[in-house]
Amino acid sequence: MMTQRIAVASRDCPVCETPSASAQIFMEKNVDPRNLSAASYASRKEPEFMCHRLVRCETCDLVYVDQPPSASTLATAYHDASYDSEDEAADAAEIYFQSMRSTLMRLRQREDALEIGAGSGAFLKQLADSGFTRVTGIEPSVAAISAAPAAVRPWLRQGIFIEADYPPASFDLICCFMTLEHVPDPKIIASACCALLRPGGVFVTVTHDYRSVVNRILGRRSPIIDIEHMQLFSGRSIRELFERTGFSNVTVAPFANRYALKYWLRLTPLPRALKQSVAALLAALGLDRKKLAVNVGNVIATGIKPG
Repeated sequence: MMTQRIAVASRDCPVCETPSASAQIFMEKNVDPRNLSAASYASRKEPEFMCHRLVRCETCDLVYVDQPPSASTLATAYHDASYDSEDEAADAAEIYFQSMRSTLMRLRQREDALEIGAGSGAFLKQLADSGFTRVTGIEPSVAAISAAPAAVRPWLRQGIFIEADYPPASFDLICCFMTLEHVPDPKIIASACCALLRPGGVFVTVTHDYRSVVNRILGRRSPIIDIEHMQLFSGRSIRELFERTGFSNVTVAPFANRYALKYWLRLTPLPRALKQSVAALLAALGLDRKKLAVNVGNVIATGIKPG
């Protein structure tokens, strides 16, 4: 991940708007069209280690794609994305909920909650069970919504998040987990969330931290190096995003994800044949579904709408 100056770019930093001409190359483009499929834009897929050119903003520390695909191209890709991660979605929902228990305790009320990038609605179920009166999820993938349990599906809307689709100041909680890396303009999303929250409402995100130890060690073979990612945050840059879009009392903290061993194995940069051999051994020993909590360099950030 050596850096060098770049000469020309087409998108300024989507967090602080520093001109991209002053950014430094973080990683060169590596995309093989022959390897693209419906799984390329699916959540929790086996890593492909492809990416668009990534540059790093020296002002706010964000890494971002300076020449991204169009918003319509991305919308189509996510609409058509496959979905095969129901077990992992349930595991993620559980750990996210546990990680934000103290945040939920500070809410003034538990009336309305929105999740952006809701998948099959596993986290919405957690919120409903915790006492929220109304929960809504927006999800672009048709396959993910189709995989939702019948009781959860009415809470899900198919499409992309648009602020105008919701009344101002109508939510007490808005969550966006592993989604801000994928959107064309994270600042627009965060600003919209601030406008849609009631005073005292909370915005919660989970993002990768490209500066974490594990991601720095893995480098180009880290699962965060992904054609889906339009930007990658650090602790500093996600805080910057929250503060620039009107949130107060911003907190950013690492946490441990908890998944089955078979899923952790899928994320490793090992050769596929070796992965298959290890997977077969884990299954034979009855260990493939054994859950393991690991801090893999993700952070949970929260911010409160003043008032």
